[in-house]
Amino acid sequence: MFSRAVKIFTLQGFDIRLDPSWLLIATLITWTLSRQYFPQVVEGQPETTYLLMALFAMLAFFGSLILHELAHSVVARFYGVKIKSITLFLFGGVAELEAEPEEASVEFWVALAGPAMSVALAAMFWFLARVGQFAGLGAPITEVLSYLGLINLVLALFNLVPAFPLDGGRVLRAYLWHRSGDVLSATKIAANSGSTFAYVLMALGLLLLFGGQTASGLWQIFIGIFLLLAARSGYEQQLMKTSLRGKTVQSLMSKNPVTCHPDITLSMLVNRIMLVQRSSFVPVVEDGVLLGIVDSHVLSLIDQENWSNTKVGDVFIATDTNNCVPPDMPVQDLLNRITATGQRKYLVAVGHTLLGVVTLSDLLGYINLFNTLHTKERTIWPNARSG
Repeated sequence: MFSRAVKIFTLQGFDIRLDPSWLLIATLITWTLSRQYFPQVVEGQPETTYLLMALFAMLAFFGSLILHELAHSVVARFYGVKIKSITLFLFGGVAELEAEPEEASVEFWVALAGPAMSVALAAMFWFLARVGQFAGLGAPITEVLSYLGLINLVLALFNLVPAFPLDGGRVLRAYLWHRSGDVLSATKIAANSGSTFAYVLMALGLLLLFGGQTASGLWQIFIGIFLLLAARSGYEQQLMKTSLRGKTVQSLMSKNPVTCHPDITLSMLVNRIMLVQRSSFVPVVEDGVLLGIVDSHVLSLIDQENWSNTKVGDVFIATDTNNCVPPDMPVQDLLNRITATGQRKYLVAVGHTLLGVVTLSDLLGYINLFNTLHTKERTIWPNARSG
């Protein structure tokens, strides 16, 4: 997700990474605090003081974000959920899980850990601010501490909004999941809640824009768009995971695919097989033995005027682990391979015996059908039972 992020240090065994987009929000927060917020709450200070206050507050705020995500990560690790890293980026911080929790109770406690940490930090900073006032540390210090207490409280309350993928949305999903036992249905409801909240944020952003508050309005809209995309992506990932659970390549592959003999020319291949069958990916088989594949990419490397005197056997790609998968491979593993390599079509074989072909289109078609049937099941069956 954050391919450009750079590791800055390790905390409690978790890599803390920084995405370049973080620099933009860090700069914006520092500028806003030094030019607007702190000059209003602490009057009469030099500009250098305001800048130092803003820098410290910004760094402490992002330190608080790291602790927020660290709380998620520590609890997740306690329950056996692996965490890739914690990354700071444009919209805050995120703990990147290698896999979603397998139980509703785990989801519940992992989700609550972050806001609990933010509430604890808010209380700590508020207490330190009061101690600082009593000890006479000066307005600049106590106001920075007060700001950190306030911003951590805001962070906790915002994340507790029941809108997936915010922490409150994950708590909602955990509750619905526990009650119904259906994680996909729970995710869909929570994601719809997240989408609704995202639209509300964008609408408020538009109102701020019309009111002349350009920066605040744009920021609300950007956050809304981010949450909308994240909510939809979260549901699609859960849909994919649920629909493919327990499935192997053999169950989704296309059996008895059209094949070609290595002795035919490329012209014959194109005109008699590819165009007729509308296939850009053809296995090469001789006497029942799978030799390899020939596809549109291979054809693109050969001048068209040479197709009539070039045989398939001279240019096909031999079978190997890059283009061939076993029938018992879990579909989720195949999907991970497609994501990692970008290759969308594979031969399914045992040794040199071709069993079928499987493509990304096969997987997506099955997932879309599963989603359609799942949705209809939810809307039709309640009426059937009521009769």
